[in-house]
Amino acid sequence: MDKVVATALEAVADVPDGASLAVGGFGLSGVPNVLIQALYERGTGSLSVVSNNCGAMESGLAVLLSAGRIARVTGSYIGANKEFARQYLGGELEVEMIPQGTLAERLRAGGAGIPAFYTPAGVGTQVADGGLPWRYDGQGGVALASPPKEVREFDGAQYVLELGIRTDFALVRAARGDRHGNLVFSKSSRNFNPLAATAGRVTIAEVEELVEPGDLDPDAVHLPGIFVQRVVALTPEQAADKRIEKRTVSAPSAREAVND
Repeated sequence: MDKVVATALEAVADVPDGASLAVGGFGLSGVPNVLIQALYERGTGSLSVVSNNCGAMESGLAVLLSAGRIARVTGSYIGANKEFARQYLGGELEVEMIPQGTLAERLRAGGAGIPAFYTPAGVGTQVADGGLPWRYDGQGGVALASPPKEVREFDGAQYVLELGIRTDFALVRAARGDRHGNLVFSKSSRNFNPLAATAGRVTIAEVEELVEPGDLDPDAVHLPGIFVQRVVALTPEQAADKRIEKRTVSAPSAREAVND
C-alpha cells in the first residue's frame, strides 16, 4: 500500500516515448512541474498530451513543448503560449481543440469507465460537423482536419457524441497526500487534477506535503488512493515554487505612498 517513490525521475522512469499523458493544472495553478521536469531530463518525447492548456510562461508543459517533445495536444486553451501557436500553425504539432467543459467530461467519463456520452456543446459547429484543423501543412493549408461526429436528437434537441478519454499515464499535483495515494487539492489547484488522475491507467502524484495514513480526514479527501499508483513528496523548496501568471494589483500612487 505504500506508494511513495523516492524521486520524480524514478516515478516517470517507465514513461516511454509516444506515451499518452493526462496532465492536471490550469494556467500556473496545480501544475505538476516537478514530474514534467523529470520527463524532460529523461529525454522522453513524441508524447500525446491531454491537458487544459500546454504550459505558460516557459513552465509546466511548455518545457516539453519548447524542446519538441510533444507530438499531439488535446486541450481547450492555447492562451498566451506563443510557442504553442507557432508550432501549431507551422505544422509541427497536432492539436485537437474542444470545448473546456467537454474536455472535463471526457476525462471524467474515461476515468469512470464510460466510453462515450452525448452533449449539446458544439452542435451546429465544426466541433460536431468536422473540419477543425488538427494539423496545418506549414503553408497556411490544413493537412489534417477533425472528422464529423455522430449527432442525435433527444427530446427535440440535438446532441453530439463525445468519447471518454483514457491515457497511459497521468501527472497531477496535490497540496497533501498520504502514502496510500489519497489526495487533497488546494482551492483552484483542484481544477483538472482529479479528472486527469482518474483518466490515467498509471497516475503519478507530486504532493507538497506527505502525511501518514490516517492523518487525512476522509471527508476532506478529493481523490481516493485507488486512482493513484505513485506518490512523490516534494521538498519544501519545490512545494514553495509557485509563480504568478498575471498580477492584478497596481503600484501605489504617490499620494498613497506618502500616506503610508
